[in-house]
Amino acid sequence: MIQALWVFLGCGLGGVLRYAVVALSAVLFGARFPYGILLVNVTGSLVMSYCFARFEGSDLIRPFLLLGLLGGYTTFSSFSMDTLKLVESGQIMSALANIVLSVGLSVLAVWSGYHLSK
Repeated sequence: MIQALWVFLGCGLGGVLRYAVVALSAVLFGARFPYGILLVNVTGSLVMSYCFARFEGSDLIRPFLLLGLLGGYTTFSSFSMDTLKLVESGQIMSALANIVLSVGLSVLAVWSGYHLSK
């Protein structure tokens, strides 16, 4: 039961952090392209892979960080919705760029985070 509470708290914090990153990115870079979601997905992938490897076997830290904080922070469902919106508005090249950048950079970030932790 205590693990569920830590996951719950982490999700709330992760969601607020995601909101802040997306809002700040829109101010800094504009809202025409989903830079905030791209940044969240890449940084979330990097930190998630690092924590996954670094805190192996931890009964409280991993559920809080991986399932909670980073689960609330990363947003592939938002990525998918933003990509659909780009396609529906006729911005096919932007949609393809969003897919390639989000997936490619996230996989690179996962690889980097994992190897940084070793």
